[in-house]
Amino acid sequence: MSNQSPARQSYDVVIIGGAIMGASTAWFLSDNADFNGSVLVIERDMSFASCSTGHTNSCIRQQFSAELNVRISQFAADFVKNLRGYMGGDDRIPELSIHSFGYMYLADNEGFANVLRENQKVQLAAGAATQLMNADEIKAAYPFYNVDDIVLGSINLIDEGYFDGAALDHWWRRQSRDRGVEWVQNEVVEITRNTAGTKVESVTLASGEVIACGQVVNASGPRAARTAQMAGIDVPVEPRKRYSWIFKAEQPLNRDLPLTIDPSGVHVREVGGGTYQCGGHSDIDPAVDFDDFNMDHAFWENHVWPVLATRIPQFEAIKLQSEWAGHYAMNTFDHNAIMGPHTELSNFIFLNGFSGHGLQQSPAMGRGTAEWLTYGEYRALDMTPFNYQRIPAGQPIIEKAVI
Repeated sequence: MSNQSPARQSYDVVIIGGAIMGASTAWFLSDNADFNGSVLVIERDMSFASCSTGHTNSCIRQQFSAELNVRISQFAADFVKNLRGYMGGDDRIPELSIHSFGYMYLADNEGFANVLRENQKVQLAAGAATQLMNADEIKAAYPFYNVDDIVLGSINLIDEGYFDGAALDHWWRRQSRDRGVEWVQNEVVEITRNTAGTKVESVTLASGEVIACGQVVNASGPRAARTAQMAGIDVPVEPRKRYSWIFKAEQPLNRDLPLTIDPSGVHVREVGGGTYQCGGHSDIDPAVDFDDFNMDHAFWENHVWPVLATRIPQFEAIKLQSEWAGHYAMNTFDHNAIMGPHTELSNFIFLNGFSGHGLQQSPAMGRGTAEWLTYGEYRALDMTPFNYQRIPAGQPIIEKAVI
């Protein structure tokens, strides 16, 4: 597809990046009766073939160590399960649900077991239904696991599992267009400040247009740092490669497989029909090129498959069906979202660094960003702890449950 030119030369809000975060923000702006401005979403590739959203596992969990992250996922669960209602009762909108097979965190030492115990306290206080299980209890409920080395497990079977993230993303884009948000395939190649250097004045597109803007949202996923650098600012986000495989088991499990996080870091979950999806990454985890999606076949053979077969012996006999590599937009500062305005460039708004949590956090993040753009503050859920200012202040948010 070729680059498209915007219909206007000036917009109240320009969103750079049209994947899940840009789509969510655009939709929530269009849904807010108090916002009556113009919105332009600029996406470099409308096929979304290489974006993080396109490679997602499409799962949701409430098992976080920070209460705000728990509440963010709770809103997402409610939004997904009531999507048609949130989108105005439109009959075209599908009725979505969450396949709540849960996340099963497995601890093979007391140190991590204590982390799970402390996390559960936070989760229960926030209203989650997290259960702790010893090895015997895990084996009784899920007899296919090898739990010889397991000290403790943690699982939540309510609003935790898989949902149709692609449908959510599609309808955010489609309905926001219907409501007047303009979407173009193009790329921002330059960001210009005003003379005082305190605001973004315009963005320049690859096709040559210079677009004036009231506010700019950096929703460019793993490319967040490149976008910020055009404005002369830094953000600690970089692409980190994550591998995924779909396989069919010769002897399928006789019950749902939770999204199992093995102590090795390999994770695997139910897909259905005797097929399963697993993922992981190497211990050597450098930043990669934006266009590097090459697979590491030795990693599968030498690490991932042996881990699967050890943890679930029925997975000794499996057949790979597909595989791919995607990118986390990794926030190297503290692995949490980076939101809100830059400390000096006041109309440059961050929506970056989700470190693998983006899809499940997108409803709350888009809503919060739309609130900030409309009111200059968060209203439904206070996202201030995630604001960019914590980075230059050196005040990380500690999230212990990063996969």
